Amino acid sequence: MKKSSELALLGAVKEGMSQNAKSHPRDDAPVVTSKDAKGSRQLLASSVTINRPASEVYAFFRDFAQLPQFMENIERIDVLDDERSHWVVKGPADSRYEWDSRITDEVEGQSLTWQSEDGGDVTNSGRVTFAEAGARGTVVTATIAYEPPGGILGKLVAKLFQREPAIQTRRDLRRLKQLLETGEIATAARNPAIFAEQEG
Repeated sequence: MKKSSELALLGAVKEGMSQNAKSHPRDDAPVVTSKDAKGSRQLLASSVTINRPASEVYAFFRDFAQLPQFMENIERIDVLDDERSHWVVKGPADSRYEWDSRITDEVEGQSLTWQSEDGGDVTNSGRVTFAEAGARGTVVTATIAYEPPGGILGKLVAKLFQREPAIQTRRDLRRLKQLLETGEIATAARNPAIFAEQEG
C-alpha cells in the first residue's frame, strides 16, 4: 500500500478514535467484570506453556523494562515506580500510542493484573497468570480487554498492518517461550510474514 493510502487510513482511524471516545465513557471495572467488555471493548485471551519454573517466568515478566525483548510492537516501557509504568507502542502506518499502566493486583509468582490510567491513547486492562504445570513447566495465560483506537475501523486497519493485539499477543507469547527456553528468539519469530505463514 502506498504511503498516501496509509496516511488516509490513519486519518480515518484517528477520527474514529475521537468519535469513539465521546460515545463510550471509560469503565474502570476490572477486566473480568467490565460492563462494556462485550461492547466497545475487545476481549482476548492466549496461553503458552514454557519449560521453566513459574517463579522464573514471573520474575522475568515482572521486570517490565525487559518486555520489549519479546513484545514486537513495544518501543519502550518506562518504569515509574513499583506499580506504574509508561508504555510506548507502535501502531499501523507508523503511528504511535502511549499510556500509563497501573498494577491493581499482584500475587507474587502467580499473577499480575493491570489497568491503564486516564488520559492514555488506548484504554486497556488485563491479567497474566503463571500456573505450575509439573514437568512441562509453566502455563502463561494473558487475558486482555482493550478499546481499539478508531473502534471497529481501527481494529480492521490494525489487522491489515499485522498490529492487531489478538495477533500480536499470540506471537509475543511464542517469542517469550523461545527467549526463556533457548536464550534467543528464532529469526522466523522476528519476521511477521514468516511467522504468519507458520501460524496459517
